[in-house]
Amino acid sequence: MLSRVAESVFWMNRYIERAENYSRFIDVNHQLSLDLNEEVPNQWLPLVHTTGDIELFEKRYSSPSPVNVIRFMTFDEENPNSIFQCLSRARENARTIRENISTSMWEVLNEFYLFVKDYRKVYLENAEAHGDTLSMGLSEFLSTVRKSCQSFYGCSDATISHDEVWNFSLLGRFLERADKTTRILDMKYFILLPSVHDVGSTLDLLQWLSLLKSASAHEMYNQKYKRVDPTDIAEFLILNETFPRSIFFCIQEMQEALEKISGIKEGLPRNLAQDATTVYLNRLRSENIKSIFDKGLHEYLDDIQIELNHIGSKIVERFFTN
Repeated sequence: MLSRVAESVFWMNRYIERAENYSRFIDVNHQLSLDLNEEVPNQWLPLVHTTGDIELFEKRYSSPSPVNVIRFMTFDEENPNSIFQCLSRARENARTIRENISTSMWEVLNEFYLFVKDYRKVYLENAEAHGDTLSMGLSEFLSTVRKSCQSFYGCSDATISHDEVWNFSLLGRFLERADKTTRILDMKYFILLPSVHDVGSTLDLLQWLSLLKSASAHEMYNQKYKRVDPTDIAEFLILNETFPRSIFFCIQEMQEALEKISGIKEGLPRNLAQDATTVYLNRLRSENIKSIFDKGLHEYLDDIQIELNHIGSKIVERFFTN
């Protein structure tokens, strides 16, 4: 398999997963903001911190208002991580490997991109004529983004062979998903609610519930735990072995994909990408939530992001660098 094809498949899936996660972040925060009063002024800025784009945002916008944050994260052409730019890049990657993906996959992604492009045009035209507003069906738009991402995944699952292309798809998808799970946890724990006086308050409860909804984890969490508890939520999103958005599950899926790509069953020598993933998965298996909180959740999540970046760099070195 050509490294060019593998890299395009990998990034196509990372960008689609990123767009889906951004739609989740924005929509849940929008719904949460409707439940909060004006005494919570920092409800939107943490989203930009979560994505790691705070410097670019501050260069382009004068204040972290809801309108500015939503525009930056959804439609801004200068933001390489906006939903619009993620889909543009995913579509371009798909275009270069049309012969390696199914027609159905291309059609779903192309229609998805055109929908967002058209919506963006209408939004910007209305903003210029009438001023920015949040009344243009934001939740409906974001819901369509999520459903379109899931349609792409379902179409991919059902219409291409589960070979190397498929496994590189999984690598990109689950690496991106694990990264975003760490970021939504960190946003709540370290940025969103810095005052110890608010711990256990109604605001605290609403924010933890919004975090679960951001990861589409609310129902599955309720099946396992009887009440909303920060320690239990962190355990569920970091260490749960069966929930598909937990960090453990994502790393486990990456390990399996790497083993299939690398031919471990044929006795070929292991590579550094496999080693890095296996070492980290074994470390997760040895962790428990008490030891994580003893270290400090923020510091622990920082370490996970460093490990994910390390694994990502090893994947690039092994498979994409000529």
